[in-house]
This record gives sequence, structure tokens and C-alpha cells, in this order.
Amino acid sequence: MKKLVTLCVIAAMTLGIAACSTNKESTATSSATSSAASSAENSNETVTITSLNGLKEEISLEVPYDPQRIAILDMASLDILDYLGLGDRVVGVASSNITYLQSYIESDIPNIGTIKEANLEAVMACKPDVIFIGGRLAESYDELSQIAPVVYLSIDTEMGVIESIRNNINTISTMFGIEEEAENIMTDFDSRITALSEFAEGKNAIVGLVTSGSFNVLGNDGRCSITGREIGFENLGIEAETATSTHGNEASFEYIVDKNPEYIFVLDRDSAIATEGAKLAKEIMENSLVMGTDAYKNGNIVYLAHPDVWYTAEGGINALDIMLSDIETEILN
Repeated sequence: MKKLVTLCVIAAMTLGIAACSTNKESTATSSATSSAASSAENSNETVTITSLNGLKEEISLEVPYDPQRIAILDMASLDILDYLGLGDRVVGVASSNITYLQSYIESDIPNIGTIKEANLEAVMACKPDVIFIGGRLAESYDELSQIAPVVYLSIDTEMGVIESIRNNINTISTMFGIEEEAENIMTDFDSRITALSEFAEGKNAIVGLVTSGSFNVLGNDGRCSITGREIGFENLGIEAETATSTHGNEASFEYIVDKNPEYIFVLDRDSAIATEGAKLAKEIMENSLVMGTDAYKNGNIVYLAHPDVWYTAEGGINALDIMLSDIETEILN
């Protein structure tokens, strides 16, 4: 014991307090599990996670372990934090019209911008330990990183929505040392996807987004990709030569008639972002051309009932429940 004390004194004198701190940090980053066991004793401890940077590249990011002050500029991340019971850590939040997250938006938690534009002064004023963002704020990554570590999580459509959410839950639970509590969250979703996949086998669909009076076809590389990738409808719109991940490719209604899909899935973007004076998707879709398709004749045009969730919160746990329910209600019941 005397030797150990002597060594610590010598180390402190020669390397300074920073050396001890560095040793603690390296211990925390080497293993999320060991970090969970010891972090409660030292608020300066950190953990390393995999996140994205402003170029949307995967990086190793060192963040405070069990952060107490969280700034939220991404609704999917807020959704996960809320589900995990960590909502009381939120000290700044972006505006949103998503119903099930309104307790944060309408509370006295300071507004720090939108999911597309951060108010940097407001973010700084809330003194966050970490900041969560989504893809719309990738260009602000470097500026926000000057304030606090930026956790940028996303949906990797190659991996799929389900696996991406599973990974994001693991990342967030590791930050807070609650891996065991989060371990089985996705089990029910796996069985629901299986049931939908069995129904979709051998069936085709066009998936699209209605905006400004137009119908834009979506492939399997972005929004609503769960219908094609995990659920398994043959997506007749994947032949598009350009990426459709943002707002899709504008298509004529003649295109829909030519493809004559068995199902049409419709995301109403104007409703999702509350565009003033916009027509409802149903008014736009149910024209004389579309009404001649098998999808319309058989009652298989599926208007996704919660477009705001699909458009701005895809990647959340509650959001996934709502999204699957939107589809289950229309095709399984």
C-alpha cells in the first residue's frame, strides 16, 4: 500500500492531474461495460461511441459518460431518449409538431432552433454536455462541435430501418450505461416485420411522396424504404437513375398507370410540415388516371396516417411503432 501511494504521488508530480484523468478516460473508452460499472464515481469519465461527422462519415467520438444536459436537434434521437426514460436530461429542444413529443416542445425547455437550422446562441446558452442532430444539420456539425460533442445518428438504408434503430439504441444506451435495459426493445418489432413480410411476399407497390401538387416516386434508398427493404414489397420505383432519398423523383400519373401497381403507399409531405393551403394527398392522388389502377380499384392506396412521424422522426422507437401501425391497419386488418 505504501508503494502504491508513493507511486501515485510521483505520478502526480511528474505528469500532473491530467495524466490521471487520461487514464480514467482510456479505461472508460476501452469497454462500455466497465465504464458503466465505474462512471458513477467520477463525473469526468467518458465513453467512445460510433457516430457520424459533418461529411456523414463514421467516426469514433468521445462523449461524457452518463451526460446530464442534452441538447436535442433531432426528433428521432429525442424519441429514443424519451422511450429510455432520459427525457428529464433535455435542456434544449428543436421545435416540432409531432404529437407525442409535444410535452418537450410546449414545456419551459428552451427552444434551440429547428431540425434544419440551429440557433447557435441558444444552444450555447443551455450549456449542453452533448448535442444530438440529424442529417438536416450535417452542415452545422463543425460549429455545433465547438459547443459540445455532437452525436449524429442516422438511418442507413442499406442496413435497413430496423437494424439502424437497433444500432442507435445501442449507441445511446452505451452513453448512459443502460445497455441491459435496452437489450430487448426491438424484439416485438422483429415479429411485426415478419408478419408484414409474409403478407407482402410476391406483391408489388409504388411508394411515393406528395408535395406541392406532385407525386414523387421513392426508391429503397431513403424515406419509406422500410416498405421495400424490410417488409418486402417489390418497389416498382427503384429503377430511378438518380437518388430518391430526399424528396424522390417527380413522376407523372401516367407513370403510375403504366406500372399499374398492386399497392400505392403515399406520404403526404405537405401535411407533414403543415404547409399552409396545401391540398391533401388524397385530393391529388384520386384522379381519373390513378383511379384506373388495380391499386385504387382494390382499395389498396395506403395513405400513411402519420406523415409528420414518417417525415421527421423516422428512426425513433415510438415512431417505428406508429409507422408499422400505419401499414398494419391498412393491409392486415
